[in-house]
Amino acid sequence: QVQLVESGGGLVQPGGSLRLSCVASGDIFGVFAMGWYRQTPTNERELVAAIGNGGSTAYAESVKGRFTISRDNAKKRVYLQMNNLKPEDTAVYYCNTNPPTSFFLWGQGTQVTVSS
Repeated sequence: QVQLVESGGGLVQPGGSLRLSCVASGDIFGVFAMGWYRQTPTNERELVAAIGNGGSTAYAESVKGRFTISRDNAKKRVYLQMNNLKPEDTAVYYCNTNPPTSFFLWGQGTQVTVSS
């Protein structure tokens, strides 16, 4: 199985930016489409950004134009650049394949809090 470790979260004011990073163990990372997901205590985990193994991207309407997903297959990393953050972006952010597979284990996630 593949371990995923997310980092880069924190507390930021509305309008601020953060860059999240996710690193995968193992050697098969590059063949999978990947996604960034987020979850709040009251909501289901939702997909906010996705990137194919060829680099094509897609975004949830709520983050389109503000978030950018990218990947570095050589480093086995996927990134999420988040700009113009809003309080409603507050959540725990996770990465996984898109769609999620049991072969890639969910990590602990990284907390993003947007508050003044």
